[in-house]
Amino acid sequence: MIPSPKLFDQVRQVLRVRHYSYETEKSYIHWIKRFIAFHQMKPPREMGAAEVEAFLTYLAVELKVAPSTQNQALSALIFLYREVYGQDTDWGLNAVRARPTRYLPTVLSPEEVQAVLRHLSGVYLLVAKLLYGSGLRLTEGLKLRVKDVDFSQHQLMIRDAKGRESRVTVLPSSLMDTLAHHLQGVRQLHQQDLAQGYGSVYLPFALERKYPRAEREWIWQYVFPADRRSIDPRTGICRRHHLHESGLQKAVKQAVRDAGIQRRVSCHTFRHSFATHLLQNGYDIRTVQELLGHKDVKTTMIYTHVLNRGGRGVQSPLDVG
Repeated sequence: MIPSPKLFDQVRQVLRVRHYSYETEKSYIHWIKRFIAFHQMKPPREMGAAEVEAFLTYLAVELKVAPSTQNQALSALIFLYREVYGQDTDWGLNAVRARPTRYLPTVLSPEEVQAVLRHLSGVYLLVAKLLYGSGLRLTEGLKLRVKDVDFSQHQLMIRDAKGRESRVTVLPSSLMDTLAHHLQGVRQLHQQDLAQGYGSVYLPFALERKYPRAEREWIWQYVFPADRRSIDPRTGICRRHHLHESGLQKAVKQAVRDAGIQRRVSCHTFRHSFATHLLQNGYDIRTVQELLGHKDVKTTMIYTHVLNRGGRGVQSPLDVG
């Protein structure tokens, strides 16, 4: 029996009522569909802890997924049963858990960062400089709104980031003029959209109802708008969204190749490099923690391990004598 499409409509509705991001919505729907397919399309209401346990074990043993991937699947299923079905999810699962590994992020040297940036241009160069210069996650950079750029205080306000937390981080002085010039062009684009009967932007947390005119106001527009307007999948309204993640990801991947760097580098590597270079420059770890938006300083501590990677400060016995 194939589950009714109404199930996924119901999941989406509950996710949106609780203000989950669109990325989380897509992820949860994906894992619920995989869970159902794994159990030969059996309706979720007819399943429970045993089936969830079997699915999680399959992910760890057969697919060998990372712990974060397995946890994401579990979160999606807990949401389905607890938030959508209203069931108790204190299951006490005995599923085989994905084996955790000690993760050390890739960090570029300042010279390597500049080498990559030299092979970027246009808006992608500006976004990449913000990721590195402000320690932003990719989505944080792309979702910046005009009102969150504070030129007078040299800072950026990052709102509703990972874990629904907000924070303040530094706006590099070297980007002030470039970013101001970029925003002039964005404002002209917004005025053209308004003249054509568009110009609205997605607002989170039902702000559209609270402030009916805000969606067309300049301060709420994205700093990095998309080249074209598109249909918002949540509302069906034609709007100009922010730049898509894949464009910058492809540009950075090519820039890394052109720079001749033989390591796995992603957009997130700029954030790792930001944190590591601040520590190398003598900033205390609490300051770095606040700029990155980590809840626990233990998360930030990984960059102290990166500083020591490769035995720096240790003289090899081969070099003695």
